[in-house]
Amino acid sequence: MQPLTLSKVAVRCGILALILFVVVVIALKFGAVPVSLYGLAKDLIGVLIGRSSEISSEYGMIVREIRLPRIAMGIFVGASLSVAGTSFQALLRNPLADPYVLGVSYGASVGSILALIIEPHIALRPEVATVFTPLGGFLGAILTITVVFLLGRYRGEIDNRTLLLSGVIAGMFLSAIIALLITMLPSSSTRGMTVWLMGDLSTPMSPILGWVLRTGFFAGFALIYLTASDLNLLLAGEKEAMHLGVDVRKVRFVVYLAASALTGLAVSVSGSIGYVGLLVPHMMRLIFGTDYRMLLPAAAFGGAIAVVIADTAARTIAAPSELPVGAVTAIVGAPLFIYLLRRRLA
Repeated sequence: MQPLTLSKVAVRCGILALILFVVVVIALKFGAVPVSLYGLAKDLIGVLIGRSSEISSEYGMIVREIRLPRIAMGIFVGASLSVAGTSFQALLRNPLADPYVLGVSYGASVGSILALIIEPHIALRPEVATVFTPLGGFLGAILTITVVFLLGRYRGEIDNRTLLLSGVIAGMFLSAIIALLITMLPSSSTRGMTVWLMGDLSTPMSPILGWVLRTGFFAGFALIYLTASDLNLLLAGEKEAMHLGVDVRKVRFVVYLAASALTGLAVSVSGSIGYVGLLVPHMMRLIFGTDYRMLLPAAAFGGAIAVVIADTAARTIAAPSELPVGAVTAIVGAPLFIYLLRRRLA
């Protein structure tokens, strides 16, 4: 097998970026209101050169103000979930690990529901109101992962088995809290929260929220990618990696923290979109191998592509109604996972 070089990584990422661009163009075109390719091209060129305000395209508002922000959110959510899933599978050496394995999604859901309950009773400025629910979700995720980490420590160190068990217990407890809190929501908000819990990208993409998503993803991805070589050595086992000079304790702490933050950030704005963080890493391994220097960026692009495609299908299949994105990923992901499982066991 030829060694992986920076040029190979760049070429492969370029191909994935091109695929993502094509998927984005398709997603911008299709929906409840189809957009002509000419109008779409004119609108995109105007956005790129900074003259979007002069565009007279009939569907300019649909493209710029509705679909483009939603697609951007889908890109960062999908990339975050996929990178987090890849990281958890590496650390736990468990192919069934996904971004929600430590109960982060339940914590984010509790935080978001509490924010919905509190919001009508406090006066918020419009720019703050748009990020209040996602902020509550992110704080809930951070609090959950902090508690899980404290419970998962054994003799002063993070123990994988204890951490997993703590995540399962926290998830079960928080799921009961979610059921209780939903009964306290106004009837007008109950359906919306139920859809959000299944995965939804219809949250308005304010400039502040967009900046937080971009900054959070790139910071978390950079922290994890700096440990890519160490993750490669961890494939042989923790003791072997320690003998080769890897600071296993530091790597686990950094990757767990960054992956959990990425998961919390994604769930806080989109709810729990299942199977992306579980399946995409497996598919990227089949295509690109197990070298995390290539696998991590490939997973980021793959997750973004998967979520944008799923969201486009959710917006189009039952138009003008919308399906939850998580329902689409589950319907497609479950059979695909069974296929990959049978292939692995064959």
